[in-house]
Amino acid sequence: MKPEKVKFMLMAADMRRAVRFYRDVIGLEEVFVSDFWTELRHGDAIIALHGGHDGLRNPTGLSFQFEDVLAKSEAIRQAGAVILQSPGQREGEPILLGIYRDAEGNEVFITQYVG
Repeated sequence: MKPEKVKFMLMAADMRRAVRFYRDVIGLEEVFVSDFWTELRHGDAIIALHGGHDGLRNPTGLSFQFEDVLAKSEAIRQAGAVILQSPGQREGEPILLGIYRDAEGNEVFITQYVG
């Protein structure tokens, strides 16, 4: 039997703040919103937010790819997230790679494919 859906969960100390950030800044669409569990999506990808986190550091392994990662990095910073690593290209990799920490403490990669 195959899974019906795959969800990637992030922790949230402040659900309303987290929903605003991932909806308005990252660009995900709301599917279901509550104080303790929220689901947002882009296409078939679902990002779930789980309430009750302490807001401390939480490395995730999650990555969002954008057409212009430098502009998105600035929008993320202006929205109150901390840019831990400005997008840049590492030798031998076909992407620009940056890292941010959202207000909930989640650390997330942002990339741009550059061939």
